[in-house]
Amino acid sequence: MSRTKGIPEPLRRWQESGKGLPGDVDQRVIDALHPADAADHIEELGLEEQVKFIKQLPIRDAADSIAEMDRYDQRELMERLNTGLAARVLEFMSPDDATDILEDLDDDHREAILRQIKAEDREELSTLLTFDPETAGGVMNTEVAVLREDLTVDQAIHEIRTEVEDKSIPYYAYLTDHKNHLTGVVSMRDLLITRSGKRLKELTKNQHLISVRYDVDKEEVARLIAHYNFLALPVIDFDHRFLGVVTVDDVIDILHEEASEDMQSMVGAGTDETTDSPWTYSVQKRLPWLIINVANSAISAWVVHLFEANITQMAILAVLMPIVANQAGNTGQQALAVMIRQFATEKFDRKKSWLAVIRELKIGLANGLCVSTMVFMAVLLLTSNTGLAGIMSAALFFDMIIGAVVGGSIPILLKEFGRDPAQASSIFLTTITDSMGFFSLLGLAGIFLL
Repeated sequence: MSRTKGIPEPLRRWQESGKGLPGDVDQRVIDALHPADAADHIEELGLEEQVKFIKQLPIRDAADSIAEMDRYDQRELMERLNTGLAARVLEFMSPDDATDILEDLDDDHREAILRQIKAEDREELSTLLTFDPETAGGVMNTEVAVLREDLTVDQAIHEIRTEVEDKSIPYYAYLTDHKNHLTGVVSMRDLLITRSGKRLKELTKNQHLISVRYDVDKEEVARLIAHYNFLALPVIDFDHRFLGVVTVDDVIDILHEEASEDMQSMVGAGTDETTDSPWTYSVQKRLPWLIINVANSAISAWVVHLFEANITQMAILAVLMPIVANQAGNTGQQALAVMIRQFATEKFDRKKSWLAVIRELKIGLANGLCVSTMVFMAVLLLTSNTGLAGIMSAALFFDMIIGAVVGGSIPILLKEFGRDPAQASSIFLTTITDSMGFFSLLGLAGIFLL
């Protein structure tokens, strides 16, 4: 598969062609040099203008620019290009980028494009499409320098020089035996400074080789690369045969994607939803959780209804209720955010996770004591009612502890049930803290004040 190389100048070339620019593109677009900058400005054009523009670009530059576009915009544009041009664009992309685009297309369109791609490249892309996109195999790149371990350093350097145009991973060379088993990893620096005539396998005889199987979750791959400070991590199959690598730029995309997914999932939005998504898609993703939230809110309302007589006798309770609920909710959100971050950056450890809940309990106790004391003084100053101040303080203290513990526990429970730890966790947390806050305040008021 061909590789895009160098710094493309798609917009400058368009200007030099004398054909003008579609959509009165700003001068800054003309001066853009990096594919990411070109992609940003292409996305500002209407879809028809994007298609016209891409058709005028050299195919390498078109591939560079489209690879840097947002996922939704990529899909929209690729669906509008004729299958022949779309196939040529994909041939000039790195295999992992091309696979990501193909995965987003409907089956018929994907097959139509694959039929137009050269047989060798089509076979490679078809193989990559069989891997789960959430695993190492689904994000790995296959355009890497692979060398036989019995080569000398001079032979290896010569081979890399002859093949470098078709490789997009210049950091390491991966050593294999005659059965394609991964036997070592050599940095390009080591190759250049090692004396002539030395065998590659001598460079790695004491190496502690770290790799991942193709079925490992991509979040775990990202964690390993960050842990070891690697620029790339080799991917193998169950027989230790070399398949490809996951690179640090893929890790940045993974972490960004997972952080966005967790943030949106917490509130019940679609994990892959963007401002460019069709509004009907957003409704489809959000509406079920909004309906669940209505049901959950009904629980809180039912708790308030149980103490309707108490509120009638002491109206100030209605004024104080939101303070208890909001403070506990915020306490829970803090614990929730910390736990979800923990799951995103580290491998799930059941014992460590529940110890973290105990930690949140301690934090809740300390924060609850400080805040409840302040609230006691404030309510006493405003109402001169010691009993009311004490009830408010006690209810707030109790609910903040509940918020801290529940906020730390919800992600663990979701994980135990095989669900995304962030999935609508904020909705469940709010239901519990609101209900318990109202119950404690109104219940204690009914016992001691009315």
